[in-house]
Amino acid sequence: MSEPPFPLEPTAAEAQAAIAEEFAFFGDWSERYQYLIDLGRKLPPFPEAWKTDEHRLHGCQSLVWIVAEGDAQRLVFHAASDSAIVSGLIYLALRVYSGRSAAEILATTPDYIAAIGLAKHLSPTRSNGLAALLAFIRERAQAAANA
Repeated sequence: MSEPPFPLEPTAAEAQAAIAEEFAFFGDWSERYQYLIDLGRKLPPFPEAWKTDEHRLHGCQSLVWIVAEGDAQRLVFHAASDSAIVSGLIYLALRVYSGRSAAEILATTPDYIAAIGLAKHLSPTRSNGLAALLAFIRERAQAAANA
């Protein structure tokens, strides 16, 4: 595995601010969806060997696989989806949370979702999937913090 691209910003709060700023450039949701799709294409390659039921994130209509590595000092998440828009949602979540300490992950609410108006523009199934992704990240951070 190559070194994961995250974190891009020094803190989760700065990552959320950068996401809000980037999405503010787009006038309408068709442009924002295209940007999400473009971000999803930037996800690092996900090994085929990890695309197993063990790594499958349930609660998503799309196929999503996620693997967590690390400890309380630094957790790294690797994820992939068969859906272009969901891949973009994964990219945003990893940008905020991957490569951070368990304490920082647990202290960071996903404010970027409201800041960019995402909640109002996702289908119920995508919202459920995003909630499942964020819950997985929190659960892994909590487990690492308790270890």
